[in-house]
Amino acid sequence: MTGPLDIVVFGLSLTSSWGNGHATTYRALIRGLSEQGHRVLFLERDVPWYARQRDLPEPGFCELDLYEDLGSVLGRHEGRLRRADAVVVGSYVPEGTDLIDRLAAMVLRQLCFYDIDTPVTLSRLARGEEEYLARRQVPLFDIYFSFSGGGVLDRLERDWGARRAEALYCSVDTQRYRPTGEGVVWDMGYIGTYSPDRQVRLHELLIEPARALPGMLFVVAGPQYPDDIDWPANVERIEHLTPEEHASFYSRQRFTLNVTRDDMIAAGWSPSVRLFEAAACATPVISDAWPGLDELFPEDDAILIARRGDDVVSALCRSDAAARAMGERARRIVAAGHSGDARARALARALCPDGSCAPNETCLQGTT
Repeated sequence: MTGPLDIVVFGLSLTSSWGNGHATTYRALIRGLSEQGHRVLFLERDVPWYARQRDLPEPGFCELDLYEDLGSVLGRHEGRLRRADAVVVGSYVPEGTDLIDRLAAMVLRQLCFYDIDTPVTLSRLARGEEEYLARRQVPLFDIYFSFSGGGVLDRLERDWGARRAEALYCSVDTQRYRPTGEGVVWDMGYIGTYSPDRQVRLHELLIEPARALPGMLFVVAGPQYPDDIDWPANVERIEHLTPEEHASFYSRQRFTLNVTRDDMIAAGWSPSVRLFEAAACATPVISDAWPGLDELFPEDDAILIARRGDDVVSALCRSDAAARAMGERARRIVAAGHSGDARARALARALCPDGSCAPNETCLQGTT
């Protein structure tokens, strides 16, 4: 192939960031592809819970089609799918298993999977849960792009039959996520949809420190938290923030907290999009511990790692000057290797390793 790539993506959502981290990941990646001259068609199932919460109904950096059923969307775009340099199916796409079988039967140029939930996916497959991907389908893909790096890639090929596993971490649009210069409102905050396993660490690393530091202010943003959570009086709750509000939210915190799901911790090398977003805003990050984190952000230099609530309390007592310097070092790391532009180049290089798909510059390898 020569010249710009033509890519079709079936993803969970591009138009709505409500209750998911997929939308901002796709936005950064696809905007990067568009700015490099590539062409992308994004196909999203039109579901009511996202229809009511669309914060990007008309993306200007790609084509978008909201579809109601697989039969209609595959018929409508059959020619485009067959001509595309790559068709990518993302994790958690509705009826994903059926969709993958239908696409595999079309004998496409390249059929790929982008797993933005790799450890969760593999745990589900091990339990026989095959809602959006079946175990037998893993070997069907020309490339299995994984949200997780490290040893997960070897296991995908050795134990799960992936023909080729490549790390494609989440990324951030550094033009939209940057320090805003606003004054600090909260001493520490957190943004994320409620998850029972994350809630255990959120309790230990935010709720308990808030109780121990009643003179400080905390905030938790995100939907679906149960009504019976006993929030301390100094913890503010925000139900939902659109991506346009994220930079302001991060910039008004002295520190921000990153907490990780159990499957991600066990797998390691699984940085969330929220981690990159906060760092891009130069907000000092306090994170729970997992393998590979200090390889992305050196501990005590670009990130603070909290193994217990007392570590958070100690961190919040650090000087603001030291915290700001740490946040700035993290921002430089993200700008250099984890922007949407950098990730788009990594994707393009993986899809055409001879570099012929890069119309303007040589593709750069992504972080693995």
